[in-house]
Amino acid sequence: MIRKEFHITPLSGENLRLDVFLSEKLKGLSRSQIKKLINNHKVIINGRVRKSSYRLKRGEKVGVEYEPFSDTGELEPQDISIDVIYSDKHIIVIEKPSGLIVHPGAGNRNDTLVNGLIYNFPEIRTVGDRKRPGIVHRLDKETSGLMVIARNLEAYKNLQLQFKERKVEKSYQGLVWGNMPEKKAKLSWSIGRHWKHGERISIRTKKPRTAVTYYEVDKKFRKFTLLKIKPITGRTHQIRVHLAAAGHPIVGDKLYGRRRVKIKCPRLFLHAGSLIFFHPQTGEKIKFSSSLPQDLKKFLGKLEYTEN
Repeated sequence: MIRKEFHITPLSGENLRLDVFLSEKLKGLSRSQIKKLINNHKVIINGRVRKSSYRLKRGEKVGVEYEPFSDTGELEPQDISIDVIYSDKHIIVIEKPSGLIVHPGAGNRNDTLVNGLIYNFPEIRTVGDRKRPGIVHRLDKETSGLMVIARNLEAYKNLQLQFKERKVEKSYQGLVWGNMPEKKAKLSWSIGRHWKHGERISIRTKKPRTAVTYYEVDKKFRKFTLLKIKPITGRTHQIRVHLAAAGHPIVGDKLYGRRRVKIKCPRLFLHAGSLIFFHPQTGEKIKFSSSLPQDLKKFLGKLEYTEN
């Protein structure tokens, strides 16, 4: 039996939905598994059972009790729709939607991009890490946009090396709060797990790792700025952490911009819109582009635009 206890503070959980908070804390459990725990009264808040939609308050204590989930066995192929924009014998380039987890984790074996990949491209099952076959880079669950998948071992090793040597160029579109102090800038805070709140990445860490992000202002709005963002390193949550540390969190970011979440943005406003790399077989430099998804375009269209 696994037992965990969490204390709600302004920096950890306050005003979040119970199910959203637990999805951040209980890594490896799917949203459906978390909902089941709540419905089965395995989650207690100050001695009381609450609904998934309950908003957590400062000072509350959340207790969770559940049986461990097995992480053994083969991954299950699932008929999950995948937006493939290019494929050949060596690679697949896809556009990941927001809300889709890239690969299974402990206790979270289904409903991921990898489950869909091995259904549509069965040969990928034996490419690289058996728990995340074909995967050479990731996007956060909430982030949408372009990803390249390796279709054979040769391509897998080649792409891994390109990412390691920083030969892959990625750029994002992100909407942030406020106006940036400079039109172009470099953010280079080292980041790592927060020294106290381990579920978050932070510049306040005991184990800092180098992280570099460039941004350029694209458009200015009355309360927001649309940025072109280019991460040089590929740390977990890097873009979100750097911009939050700069005082301009990504709009819709419930983890790093909590004090500003009361806005009707449909989700995290971050989209991987450009991907450039060398084809692992031919060596040709190739580029893929993806425009903003409709939900983000619609939100952007409602904002008051100002001249740069």
